[in-house]
Amino acid sequence: MSPRAGNTGTPRTLAFVESPVQLLNVLEWAHAQGPHPREEPGAGFTLVVLSPTDPMTRGQLRRMAELAREEGHEVRWEEARGGATAPFRTVGALSGLLRRADRVVMGDPFSRYVQLLLTITRARSLVVVDDGTATMEFVAQLARGERLVRWHRKGGRPAPRDLLFAPVSARARRRLSPAPSPAGNRTVEVFSAMPVEERPEGVTVTAHTFAWTRERFGPPHLIDGADLVGTSLVETGVVDGERYLEAVRTLAKAHGVHRYFAHRRESADKLHRLAVETGLEVVRPELPLELIARRGPVGRTVLSFPSTVVHTLPLALAGTGVRIVVCDIDPGWLTDHASPRAEGFLAGVTTTARDVHRLAAVTPA
Repeated sequence: MSPRAGNTGTPRTLAFVESPVQLLNVLEWAHAQGPHPREEPGAGFTLVVLSPTDPMTRGQLRRMAELAREEGHEVRWEEARGGATAPFRTVGALSGLLRRADRVVMGDPFSRYVQLLLTITRARSLVVVDDGTATMEFVAQLARGERLVRWHRKGGRPAPRDLLFAPVSARARRRLSPAPSPAGNRTVEVFSAMPVEERPEGVTVTAHTFAWTRERFGPPHLIDGADLVGTSLVETGVVDGERYLEAVRTLAKAHGVHRYFAHRRESADKLHRLAVETGLEVVRPELPLELIARRGPVGRTVLSFPSTVVHTLPLALAGTGVRIVVCDIDPGWLTDHASPRAEGFLAGVTTTARDVHRLAAVTPA
């Protein structure tokens, strides 16, 4: 794959993604705009990948970039984290595109990279597409006028770099609030499959239904037994690793689980131990799980802990007969370092999920 593909014309729409799921949701948003939005005169669409360093994430992003090109989008790959000077090179290379863009689409408004880029753009139309359950917290914080802080860090003391970056973050939050301007009103849209309970004044919320995924892939072949979706709650310091392994072992035995779909952020050591101790086949998906499940084969039952997929899989797998089951997180599984917000947030992820079966927190055998 060429690092920079497509033409060099001025884009009307510029999208920034840092994860495979964000890229998928940008494709879903583009599909929802209409049959041929890119064919309008001057309506270029450029998708900028701010590449992370994690090999699994990079691999999924490259596969997703191929799908984006097949859809007719220009993809620009930026080694945004390739050394200490990479951010300066990346921002410098993108500043011209940002200033000329009429509309900016982003997947993670909590990202320092995205917040910095927002201070440069003059775009009057801003679109936030889903970045998983973080979207729920973003919308709620925007509605309450709070500073933008990821849910699993909320309640802790700000790090020195957070304090240094605070002016940029505050300016980005203001940019993400609809407001009149001399050049015309600035509009903000949230394209989301997540439940939005607190809607910021003036922000348009558009339902994300995974229409592109359903049209492009499947329906899947269903296989007997169950699949279990992994989570990175251990890696983010929210859930104790030993308790998590015990819960997976108990679920696998009780529900006839054969495969464990690893989250891209799960550590290799944890996954190796999980495979050895449970006998599960650990699968590292090459695409976001919504696409993997839609292409199939997939178990007739898919189990998950509270995460994005309990909201997205029922949409992506609508009409297939797959049963989605969500297992609660017992408060006793949380680490001493978990944010005070963690228990309530995870419970909210579960209780607001639609078309899923709820399973009480498992008790290890």
